[in-house]
Amino acid sequence: MSVNISSPHLQAQVSEKGAELVRLQDVHGKDLLWDGDPAFWTGRSPLLFPVVGRVRNDRIRVDGSEYGLPKHGFARTSLFEVREVEASQCRFGLTSDKTTLQQYPFPFELDVSYRIKDATLTITAAVNNAGPSVMPVSFGFHPAFRWPLPYGAPREAHAIRFEREETAPIRRPVDGLISRDVEASPVQGRMLRLQDRYFETDALVFDRLESRSVTYGAPAGGSIQVDFPDMPHLGIWTKPGAGFICIEPWQGHADPEGFDGEFAAKPGVVLVRPGETRNFAMAITISSAGL
Repeated sequence: MSVNISSPHLQAQVSEKGAELVRLQDVHGKDLLWDGDPAFWTGRSPLLFPVVGRVRNDRIRVDGSEYGLPKHGFARTSLFEVREVEASQCRFGLTSDKTTLQQYPFPFELDVSYRIKDATLTITAAVNNAGPSVMPVSFGFHPAFRWPLPYGAPREAHAIRFEREETAPIRRPVDGLISRDVEASPVQGRMLRLQDRYFETDALVFDRLESRSVTYGAPAGGSIQVDFPDMPHLGIWTKPGAGFICIEPWQGHADPEGFDGEFAAKPGVVLVRPGETRNFAMAITISSAGL
């Protein structure tokens, strides 16, 4: 089952599987989101919870006990409950159960809302600690936008403009984990000019990110602005030759190479007290202007 919401400027479709955004169209009905072609990647915009990326040996350690947890967690493959549907907004929920507790031993409530206002889609994930102990958690967004965008500019003209200069070195996944080694940022000033060669060795991981907003597009035609004011990390990824580029705001990232500690000590994890709710949000704004 999917839910449709819209404004006069934007329309979106969200699936109850994973509470995943599966379609995003502008005022002219042009598709902006990747279509999930299995020849490259079946995802469209999965939600990453309770972990971003891979953990060492696909297991986490909590109070000395180990639990098997798949890459990016289990929310993206879980069936959410549809809790609210209105013309321009909808809300989904996922509650911990026997299956989730076998992978992640913390009772939780995950509430995901989508809201369209004018040409902006805002996605908010509220994670509530429903248990008696402190709950370590990560969360990430993983939207895949079409590359090129459907506005006539060639693929090689597309770029990502960062809010601020990004001079800090980046990291790469190595067997799914974050490398110890760093490499020079490919961002020149504030601009990353997209090229397939950047992704021949997997994603670009910005773990020392200055920006909290980026704009994707080409000099001519429309663009997409992605805002993530409280998300401190960013992944950018595609498969060379694929028709998408993922712009992924994260709280947390994969285990660093060599990390072998408790999940609560994993870099990027946040600690949520009993009864507390932690919000993670991003906004996608469509503009008729280019970069």
